[in-house]
Amino acid sequence: MLRVLTLSTLYPDRTRPGFGGFVERQTRTLAALPGVEVRVVAPFALPPTRWARRHPAYRALAELPEHEMWNGLDVRRPRFATLPMIGGRINPWSLAHSVTPLLDSIRGTFPFDVIDAEFFYPDGPAAVRLGARFGVPVSIKARGSDIHLWGAKPACRAKIVAAGLAADGMLAVSAALRDEMIALGLPGERIRVHHTGVDTSVFHPRDRAAAKAALGVAGPLVASAGNLIPLKGHALLVDAMTELPGVTLLIAGHGPEREALAARIAGAGLRDRVRLLGALPHDELPGLFAAADVVAAPSASEGLANVWVEALACGTPIVITDVGGAREVVDRPAAGRLVERTPAAIAGGIRAVLADPPPQAEVAEAAARFTWERNGAALYEHLSGLVENRHR
Repeated sequence: MLRVLTLSTLYPDRTRPGFGGFVERQTRTLAALPGVEVRVVAPFALPPTRWARRHPAYRALAELPEHEMWNGLDVRRPRFATLPMIGGRINPWSLAHSVTPLLDSIRGTFPFDVIDAEFFYPDGPAAVRLGARFGVPVSIKARGSDIHLWGAKPACRAKIVAAGLAADGMLAVSAALRDEMIALGLPGERIRVHHTGVDTSVFHPRDRAAAKAALGVAGPLVASAGNLIPLKGHALLVDAMTELPGVTLLIAGHGPEREALAARIAGAGLRDRVRLLGALPHDELPGLFAAADVVAAPSASEGLANVWVEALACGTPIVITDVGGAREVVDRPAAGRLVERTPAAIAGGIRAVLADPPPQAEVAEAAARFTWERNGAALYEHLSGLVENRHR
């Protein structure tokens, strides 16, 4: 029996149903394997004072249950204190401090063999501290923004490198991200590339005209999905639409840029062709992606985005920036285009795909190697190997 304690600040909850859905899907795949038992600890940050927790950004989170069954998995949701402006520097310590009593309790009935940290920062440094306390090996997975964002901050970068050096093993969602981790000072011989998966029973080609009609769209359609933050480049995508007359854009996601994007859409006179859909449950994304002629994601940085693979599995080519593992996904003409991160280049990539659309089956074939079965088997091999090495 392999007992895995999954630690992840990136995990869905009732206030953010799509937040870290890929972590949940990966964890459920691992838990479904014979001889594996998983418990999930999904910490989240809150300011230390009750007054601050009344702020709209925190109020719903503060009301989450501390223990629940979520899609068949036992999930604990401990709070850890964070401080505005300096929270990034203290979060690993605060997370570990808050989670320790919980793991002391869990350990009595669930003697976990390994800690699987599913986000490098702040989860990784905290996991290393916890692994030392409980005498179990630790794996840390890098997903992109955890390395790109936090690794750019000197105080946090030092903690990332120290955690990577102390961890028993590491995972990266793409070969490109592995190279970036090595450049940061992490030992390459302990970093394994671990691609994401896609559920092709849900994400698969559909009748595109019917899928468009279900969304109330006629004519060429571009879709995008992701948090509404500058890194994702939705403002650039809105600007690109001014060069694509007759094309509709639907953006799924929520975040601090929503009001600014709405104003930008109105100011450009695009309200009849560009719509902000808000956060969509993950099970509504297949219909959106299958309806689209193109899925566009002009991110400033990524590891290997699940949206890329899910869109391809739906038979929809992607137009994305050449970041992270983009070249590992767009490895054939049918998969789409890699473009510069400018409105003109984005518009040009979309225009090229619309002018010569590849067959849906050829597009879907580009995603065939990204399966949850392969993902789960590789994760099991990785984690069980760390446990065996520790025992030796």
